[in-house]
Amino acid sequence: MDTEPGLVEAAQLFRVLGSESRLQILLLLGSGSRTVGALVEATEMSQPLVSQHLRTLRQSGLVTAVRSGKEVAYRLADQHVSHVISDALVHVNESAAPDPGAAP
Repeated sequence: MDTEPGLVEAAQLFRVLGSESRLQILLLLGSGSRTVGALVEATEMSQPLVSQHLRTLRQSGLVTAVRSGKEVAYRLADQHVSHVISDALVHVNESAAPDPGAAP
């Protein structure tokens, strides 16, 4: 069976994006780099859980880490992931909106 090039990798990307917690972290990083502590505060998740999600995101190539002294700041590897998430949010919000042409 011939598959579209990159289809397997795209499916893996969607598995990683399949976590609400990881999506929340990625949305926060879309507005700028943040430390683990800042992500813990913003998400109200535990530090070990945020670190675990960041490890998954780094292994997937979605997030990079930059060390500055004792602190490590995380940022998106590129803006493509922000576009994917934004498009998904627009899609689900469109689907949730009532159809103006539908009968009451």
